[in-house]
Amino acid sequence: MEFSDVLLAGLGALGEYLSAHVLSCLVPAFFIAGAMSALLPKEKITKYLGKNVPKYKAYPLSVVAGLLLAVCSCTILPLFAGIKKKGAGIGPAIAFLYTAPATNILAIVYTGGVLGWDLAAARIILSITFAISIGIIISTFFKEKDDEEKNSVSDLAKEEKKSDGINKASSKKNILKEHYVLLFFATLFATLIFGASKIGDEIKIIGLAILITLLLVELRLYFKKDEIKSWLSETWFFFKKIFPLLLIGIFVAGMLTALIPENLLADYVGTNTVIANLIAVLFGVFMYFPTLVEVPVAKTFLTLGMAKGPLLAYLLADPVISLPSILVVRKIMGTKRTFVYALLITIFCTISGLIYGFFVGVF
Repeated sequence: MEFSDVLLAGLGALGEYLSAHVLSCLVPAFFIAGAMSALLPKEKITKYLGKNVPKYKAYPLSVVAGLLLAVCSCTILPLFAGIKKKGAGIGPAIAFLYTAPATNILAIVYTGGVLGWDLAAARIILSITFAISIGIIISTFFKEKDDEEKNSVSDLAKEEKKSDGINKASSKKNILKEHYVLLFFATLFATLIFGASKIGDEIKIIGLAILITLLLVELRLYFKKDEIKSWLSETWFFFKKIFPLLLIGIFVAGMLTALIPENLLADYVGTNTVIANLIAVLFGVFMYFPTLVEVPVAKTFLTLGMAKGPLLAYLLADPVISLPSILVVRKIMGTKRTFVYALLITIFCTISGLIYGFFVGVF
């Protein structure tokens, strides 16, 4: 294969991603991340997802938040960066990062309808288990800096002192403001979910136009100029930090697609072996597919002879991690944590596929 063909494959993947996902999926995600950083009170994040919040509270909330979002491994990155910057503990943040692309409601329903509810059930149960387990493992072995915790505690103490000194009128005003912020976030998330949906283009355009108009009205009525400026500034911060890395990763993933032999999957993943499951996982790790696209791809693999164990291993790995997301996650939480994160996903998915394939073969 000539280098020009490989280059064209990379450019093709990049063009497809830009045309299909940036405006409707990624842009709303960046605006949500910016709003989290600029408008969401830090004490709200640290209260529910902070480093010192009991695991039985923080992790279920992270998982539930992820279940409600039908976004891919790249679209979730700005949101992950937003809650992490705002004070969320690394463990709950990772659980959120993993859950949204792996176990969102649309993905599970689609998997059940196309591939069978046995695979769908295995996917959701194992994904939630992996999300919580990986979050706990990384937060246990990679302690967050003490000075960050002290700053967080100090910030909370300051907020408490402020809240103790305000009068009832000010308290009512703050509560009203919180309601406005929640309404604004609800509209932002509705924009993201609507943009990521698989409905017709005409309906999508009309719906997005209505939601964007609603956002503009809310900004005009409920927020000050400095708040809007801060929101846009934080959005730009996340965009310039994450978007270039996404483009590089997607371009490289597209080139790798052209370099991998067409008969590789049929030759090596037709049986339920450790190697077959590992190959399926690594394929999912390095090949980027938008959310829900992994399901018809898996259906094709199944038709071509992929064993059910490797098929599940692929489904567990592909949505949650990709070359573009690895590059960005490394920027957010460091090389060591990212390496362990990717390694744990690879190990867990490989073993799960092997065990699932064994039971399918027996029963």
